[in-house]
Amino acid sequence: MEENESDIVFGGSTWKVPDNPSVPFVYGDGIGHDVTSNAMRVIDAAIDKAYGGDRSIKWIEMQAGEKAEKETGSRLPDSTIDYVKKHGLLFKGPLETPVGGGFRSLNVTLRLALDLYANIRPIKYVNGITSPLRNPDNIDLVIFRENTDDIYIGIEWKYDSKEAGEVRDFLKSKMGVKIDQDAGIGIKPIGKAKTERIARMAIQYAIKNKRRSVTIMHKGNIMKYTEGAFREWSYDVAISEFRDSIVTEKEVAENYGGKVPEGKVLINDRIADNMFQQLIGKPDIYDVILAPNLNGDYVSDAAGALIGDIGILGGANIGDSGGMFEAVHGTAPKYADKNIANPMGMIRAGMLMLEYFGWNEPVALIDKALEKSIAQKKVTQDIARLMGCEAIGTKEFSDAVISNL
Repeated sequence: MEENESDIVFGGSTWKVPDNPSVPFVYGDGIGHDVTSNAMRVIDAAIDKAYGGDRSIKWIEMQAGEKAEKETGSRLPDSTIDYVKKHGLLFKGPLETPVGGGFRSLNVTLRLALDLYANIRPIKYVNGITSPLRNPDNIDLVIFRENTDDIYIGIEWKYDSKEAGEVRDFLKSKMGVKIDQDAGIGIKPIGKAKTERIARMAIQYAIKNKRRSVTIMHKGNIMKYTEGAFREWSYDVAISEFRDSIVTEKEVAENYGGKVPEGKVLINDRIADNMFQQLIGKPDIYDVILAPNLNGDYVSDAAGALIGDIGILGGANIGDSGGMFEAVHGTAPKYADKNIANPMGMIRAGMLMLEYFGWNEPVALIDKALEKSIAQKKVTQDIARLMGCEAIGTKEFSDAVISNL
């Protein structure tokens, strides 16, 4: 690709970003336009406040979702995929995904098209938000979810389809495995190379950011050659590539009297069901969580609920040559265009994007402004309901954050 002055040059965790980068964006479906447009206002204001006009983002709208289908006949036009591939970046509002039928998830399609193999979701308690826990203050997790493997590949067949019948016949005749005739069939691939690269990224992050531990979440006691292999391959990467910086839980018990040596990142693992109950009972003992796609999806939302509301979380989808940044909530169509929805998830997605830009000054400004707005009880209805105060609208909340920068 021929570079121009607004292009970002990607290099793993280090990006070369010009002062005025072009950022493709999609408003999204449902509440997408409300939350995305207001998040962009906050991001722009923070950048201007931090850099006095020396840096700015050139936003470029892309078509995707319901709006794109009406205008082009496709929910994800080839032109959007091609443009995003070329620029390696997307700031994306929520897009609708049907349950039980219909079109394939556009989110998954975009992740696979850009090979954004790491879904990264920081989860940290925000002062003033009501949590179901007595002491949520110590929740400070970062979840690394493998993003391009597992059942999300979408290899499955309806129970009464020709393909399902052929798979059942093959398994019975060639493998001696009998599957009920009324069973739908899905395939769960977990690959070694894909596991190794997400494990590598999670461990590199932990070392770089001086985190305490990386916990591999899996159901390897049952799915031995998929999730069990994910566990083994992750340990192999830790030991073979980061030997001087990590220590395993077994080594701590056998060689260090149960105490993690100074300066070492602890590598351990937990079976998924145990992970969930420990995360609820003892969330403060966990730091970085590394998980296959499905487990990562589950645990991200569960952990988000512990701080009071997943609607306030943003997520990053990162690969070796680009990234996509989005809120973790859905489209909530009943609230569309009503100036009700909370834009905080999209704002935090923008903060993650700015962190990858290396623009940490506006990130710090937004973080403080969000906390101040919540302390002032200037919040949208989802948070107001928890705090027992009067709600303000999407635009008014964004105005409050901007005024608090």
